[in-house]
Amino acid sequence: MFKGQPKGLYALALANTGERFGYYTMLAVFALFLRANFGLDAGVAGTIYSTFLGLVYFMPLIGGILADKFGFGKMVTSGIFIMFIGYLLLSFPLGGDTLAMIAMLGALLFISVGTGLFKGNLQVMVGNLYDDPKYADKRDSAFSIFYMAINIGALFAPTAAVKIKEWAETSLGFSGNDAYHFSFAVACVALIASIAIYYIFRPTFRHVEGGAKKKGEEAQIVDTLTPEQTKARMVALFLVFAVVIFFWMAFHQNGLALTYFADEFTEKTSEGLQSMAFNVWNLALIIIAVYAGFSFFQSEEAKTKIVSAAIVLGVIGILVYKYLNITGSIAVSAPIFQQFNPFYVVALTPVSMAIFGSLAAKGKEPSAPRKIAYGMLVAAIGFAVMAFGSFGLLTPNEQAAAGEAGTFVSANWLISTYLVLTFAELLLSPMGISFVSKVAPPKYKGMMMGCWFVATAIGNMLVAVGGLLWGNIPLWIVWSVFIALCLLSALFMFVMMKRLEAATK
Repeated sequence: MFKGQPKGLYALALANTGERFGYYTMLAVFALFLRANFGLDAGVAGTIYSTFLGLVYFMPLIGGILADKFGFGKMVTSGIFIMFIGYLLLSFPLGGDTLAMIAMLGALLFISVGTGLFKGNLQVMVGNLYDDPKYADKRDSAFSIFYMAINIGALFAPTAAVKIKEWAETSLGFSGNDAYHFSFAVACVALIASIAIYYIFRPTFRHVEGGAKKKGEEAQIVDTLTPEQTKARMVALFLVFAVVIFFWMAFHQNGLALTYFADEFTEKTSEGLQSMAFNVWNLALIIIAVYAGFSFFQSEEAKTKIVSAAIVLGVIGILVYKYLNITGSIAVSAPIFQQFNPFYVVALTPVSMAIFGSLAAKGKEPSAPRKIAYGMLVAAIGFAVMAFGSFGLLTPNEQAAAGEAGTFVSANWLISTYLVLTFAELLLSPMGISFVSKVAPPKYKGMMMGCWFVATAIGNMLVAVGGLLWGNIPLWIVWSVFIALCLLSALFMFVMMKRLEAATK
């Protein structure tokens, strides 16, 4: 899994981990902050939330175009500093009046522009590491590792957001609304760590940073593909972009409709074995056990096998001890559910890589477009779980009117849904990024990676649909909208499969 990868991969992945930790810490509580601090209803809060997500993923198109001209490294470092300004502005508790709203919107604009310069171009640099024939066959696995690193940051983000907010309330005496800003301040610290990692390990990837194009360089790049090849690749890319719009529209309900469900319909306490799942350190122990287990089976050295086995047994022992000493119940807050998706990504990435590695050895590994199509089918199953679990529940408006007399369901519905959606994500997101880095014509690499994010941006702006449906419509119908979109997208992919697979050859 990790063997034979260039050192630059790990440096870039760690730099991205810090930035993503800050971003997801802020995002974990952002929708709830909008409603609590400004008194917005679900639809308006959802519109602001989805528009911000849309901008975050639209701006990489501009960042990619600029990087194709001025270099990827310059855009990445500029992006970090601009993001820092945005998070710093968002960290000040200014109240809930018009001035505070303007300041918040300005902060979101800085974050969006900075992310646009940073995110896509960093991933292009990762892809460029694998233009070297020595590493070419490791491209897909590299993006799986890179994606896993992103989710390590996201795993701890919800807990950080909740704990720092609670600390600001209980220890510093801030009101609930003002305490949210301490969660946003975490992103500033994370960005400082990110830029430090980038510059310390820069020698391992400096050769893929790019720079201003020299005279005649552009023409030389164009000559590497015929016009017909360029057209075929561009068409294939835009077909994939069209499909991922609907995946992200559905998937990013984790920060909106699924968070609303956690806040309004899910039991507020947990006990027994289930309660252990809400402790991020328990999840971290499970991840350690998974990786130690893979090390045990894949290593050829007896010493490594012994150490790996000892780690697995030690983790099991710790978890059993903690289970036997559980007493009472714990409070469960809505943002904490967002830790399950990154947990599953990190824990299941080696499983996914082992499965596809085995299929590749047999010559049966699905192509990247086929994996994306399967991902859409799996996403539909994830929302089917939510639809099944929502039968018989009140509408959101009825639930709000009922108060404590409303119906509350087990946290296991959301935990299970996040598991299924993560399988879909692992099939679609890292494979899609790898597909773009492989198929994009060299002249347009930055722009095409930017277009991938534009597709994501459009999907994120459509996330608002979840908020607009949240009201008088039965929940099973709300989830069925996303089921239908995922199924139609999968069907479209399978219809266009021959054209898509031809472009990868």
